[in-house]
Amino acid sequence: MSGYFSEARVDEIENKYPSTVDGFSTFATKSRDEIESIQTSRLLKVVERAWQVPFYERRWRAVGLEPGAIRSLEDLQHIPSFSKSDLMASVEEYPPFGDFHGMDDLDGEARRQVVFHSTSGTTGDPQPLFFGAHDREVQNALLARVYRMHGLRDNDVVHSVYGFGLVNGGHYVREAVTHFTRALMVTAGTGVDTPSERQVRLMARFGTTVLVGFADYLFRLGEVARELGLQPGKDLSVRLISGHIPHDRRDALSALWGGARVCDWYGVGDTGVICAEREPAGGLWVFEDAQVLEIVDTETGAAVAHGEPGNQCVTCLFKDTVYPIIRFNTQDVSAFDTEPAPNDWNIRRTQGFLGRSDNMVKLRGINVYPTSVGAHLSVFAECNGEYICRLKTEDGKDELAIDVEWGSAMGETSQQAVSEHLREALGIRVKVNLVKPGDTAATTGIAVRQKPIRLVDERTGQP
Repeated sequence: MSGYFSEARVDEIENKYPSTVDGFSTFATKSRDEIESIQTSRLLKVVERAWQVPFYERRWRAVGLEPGAIRSLEDLQHIPSFSKSDLMASVEEYPPFGDFHGMDDLDGEARRQVVFHSTSGTTGDPQPLFFGAHDREVQNALLARVYRMHGLRDNDVVHSVYGFGLVNGGHYVREAVTHFTRALMVTAGTGVDTPSERQVRLMARFGTTVLVGFADYLFRLGEVARELGLQPGKDLSVRLISGHIPHDRRDALSALWGGARVCDWYGVGDTGVICAEREPAGGLWVFEDAQVLEIVDTETGAAVAHGEPGNQCVTCLFKDTVYPIIRFNTQDVSAFDTEPAPNDWNIRRTQGFLGRSDNMVKLRGINVYPTSVGAHLSVFAECNGEYICRLKTEDGKDELAIDVEWGSAMGETSQQAVSEHLREALGIRVKVNLVKPGDTAATTGIAVRQKPIRLVDERTGQP
């Protein structure tokens, strides 16, 4: 197998960041002292590189840090975290790419090889993403590890609905599968790249066995399959779905696709994969050979108690060429899993994605995460999982209204049942409007976006 490097370099990556489950298990079964010793060694190399990048130097010196001050994992707490807003401010101040990438500190033939993409822009303007060639290939190996943990086989046909163009996702997934596995990749992309009906027909024609992507669009494709008269499990041979799956919707997605195994993983464009399931519903294992994960308070940035929810703050231990990442606050909420481990691995687990703190709505002292509402709606068979939250002001107070797509009679009784269920699940009363299937699609962009819009702030008219 080969990617950006010769076979020798790929072998080097496999030795440090194995793409196989057995290889990773060798690391995961080490003692915590051994794991943290390896992490510290890799961290110091990344920190040394970061001091050569203007973004870090100016931010770190502003809080009194000097080279050599960081000597251990415990010292990470002294480093200021950063988020997408800091990166976009860097882009604005140092156009067009900001000063965080570190790709221009060498001249001529020594200039660093760079892979360039962007985020999808779900939470604002697309952010530039930079990868050194070596770092990118490590990310690919880590994602191949995820797919093998989930059960990918060499003879699988993988249908990917991640977006292409400038967006990182589709390219990243394609590279992981083609560089580090022997499965066949079908790069369908989003509904913009390949219309939904055509995607389903391609699955039937090519014998797709694995689906990868975001849950929302995979639900949509399952519905389209039925509209076309194609029955998952019979006409479509999908046996595995690997993507970003709200746990409360896992069973519904599996049933929609004929009983396919459904597995979750988490990562962001900047960092690559951070954690993934090995056994469904057993928590997401943090890839601690490659990442240091902290859970921090959504407002103060201080560490929270083990098991308490907070923002995931990530340090990449392998990004030591282009765009080193040290204490990146993803603003995605999770918590460490406190249940006893189901095997002999000594690495940490998380509870998976619990919502985004940067589009959290605070109503009368209660935090509501619009991205998590769909999981609460899954108890209703009449609901297809599609919805949109609308934040508005009524009588001088902020209120939340939720349009819920409903597949049967939309009487007052049904509306009241949904309203009461959400009041209990969210801890606060919200207004519920039942609408016809497809009515929210124009606002959410479900057919054309990797991550559909789930909140519109009608106080400003903006998502």
